[in-house]
Amino acid sequence: MLTAALMTSLLAGCGNKDNEVNQASGSTLQDGKYDPPITITIGKQLDENAGKYFEGESLNDNVLTRWGVDNIGIKIETSLLGGDAAQYNNKLRLALTGSEKLPNVVPVYDTMLMNDLIQSGRVKEITEDISNYMPERLKEIYKQYPTTFNPVIQDGKVYGMPISPVLTEGQVILIRQDWLDNLGLQAPTTIEEFEQVIAAFTNDDPDGNNKKDTYGFTFSGKDSYNTGWVSDPVMIFSAFTGKNIPSSWQIDEESGKLVYGSVDEGNREALATLRDWYAQGYLNKELATQGAWDAISDFAEGKAGIIVGRPWLYGSVKAVEENIAGAKISMYPTINGVSGDKTFQSGQLNDGVFMFSKDFNNMEAFFLYYDKLYDAAFGTGDFQYGYAQGYDYDIVNSEVVFDPKKFNTPLDAAQMVGKMAFTKNSPSVGTAGKDYYDLAQGTEPNTGPLMAANAADETTKSGYVISYENRETLLPSMFNGPPTKTMQSNWEQLTTMEQETYTKIIYSKEPIEAFDIFVKQWHEKGGDQITEEVNEWYSNASKVDVMSGMGLK
Repeated sequence: MLTAALMTSLLAGCGNKDNEVNQASGSTLQDGKYDPPITITIGKQLDENAGKYFEGESLNDNVLTRWGVDNIGIKIETSLLGGDAAQYNNKLRLALTGSEKLPNVVPVYDTMLMNDLIQSGRVKEITEDISNYMPERLKEIYKQYPTTFNPVIQDGKVYGMPISPVLTEGQVILIRQDWLDNLGLQAPTTIEEFEQVIAAFTNDDPDGNNKKDTYGFTFSGKDSYNTGWVSDPVMIFSAFTGKNIPSSWQIDEESGKLVYGSVDEGNREALATLRDWYAQGYLNKELATQGAWDAISDFAEGKAGIIVGRPWLYGSVKAVEENIAGAKISMYPTINGVSGDKTFQSGQLNDGVFMFSKDFNNMEAFFLYYDKLYDAAFGTGDFQYGYAQGYDYDIVNSEVVFDPKKFNTPLDAAQMVGKMAFTKNSPSVGTAGKDYYDLAQGTEPNTGPLMAANAADETTKSGYVISYENRETLLPSMFNGPPTKTMQSNWEQLTTMEQETYTKIIYSKEPIEAFDIFVKQWHEKGGDQITEEVNEWYSNASKVDVMSGMGLK
């Protein structure tokens, strides 16, 4: 039904009124284009294309920014750029103090910062803007994800909107298949089998070089033991806690109340298991200091045999197959827990929110541009096959080609054109991985998105199919509202205590009893009050209807 509604609504276009004068800029919108062009300033957490632009292109002058000016009369200009998440957040906070000007469009990824922006009075309330200007096909998408607005709702008002809401793909196990084959092993399906495999990868010379230079499992424990995307150990915790995974709020089946997964008693056994594995050398020795992306390197360099991540991770580690003779990576579902049920992982419905400077009066233009970016996801309009021919696809001898090495002008890697505007990732529709699943079921690749999926390598395809088939294991946190009163004063201290306790136990710097002490202190130092506030929020959240006012009921 959703697909039918979305395709029908394509006819509705952007819902703009042609020949309308934009009061903020004096520009006229005629035939879907502003004349003269208007400029929208944006914030960008990280320029992932830095160092990769074609000659003559840059952050604010590239194939996508030029398309915007030439086709819809909108120039996108990055006026606030961070080097990473922390630096970006710091720059936004400086903008709140007046040290830097707030961009027109502000992507925000931290809920505490979202709250600070709202409290500052520097961002606008957008209920009527969404109702008046959001195109119908986007409304059909946003209707499906009402909870993604929770972080930006205060006092019944809406101060932002989720960025490209969709259920993202889940994680799979990436494993050195050649190591399994060399040792006569099968891919693990239980915690016991997983331990057997990583022990063998550490002790039994899986690469056959007569050196003890390999180990089993690489992951990151620097910022969280639930990264949610790559280098993630949460599968091991879920094997003992079920749905109560670290850093996530889920409903307790007995009480019906929200509980915080990091204090679940099952984590005690998970930490004891990881402590033993670390002592045996089965894990990366630098797990507490390596971020999620850094922890990938040992797998990519042929030192580690297992990593957990989203299926696209294969593209970042497949160099091991090119650099090491006989190396082969395969993907498998995450293991089952001690109860025999599947293990769970964090589900992501959106990556941050858009907030808008209070003096920004070109919301209609924003939605015009934003809607056009979705053409690549729908396989329509100017972006039927991708964002730019010769960049992320090409047409060679009348055939659409997605392998950059086969372009008319071959490239080592396709350009990430979708990241050149104001979204961190290109918008998508439907549950992630469904195109790959449909292809595996015999669907013909007759649309741009299906053609792109069909052009992927077989390993990537298999990973997305596995991910889609296990999508019920994805658990979005049931609390995603603004920080509660006690969270604002105590949460940083509690999460620091959590991270330090987990790491010290794994490193055998504290006994396993330290977990019990942590749980007791967590409750006493604000955890109980926060739990009460979170449940109060959860009880009231469904009673506040903001969707009707936005035309999204």
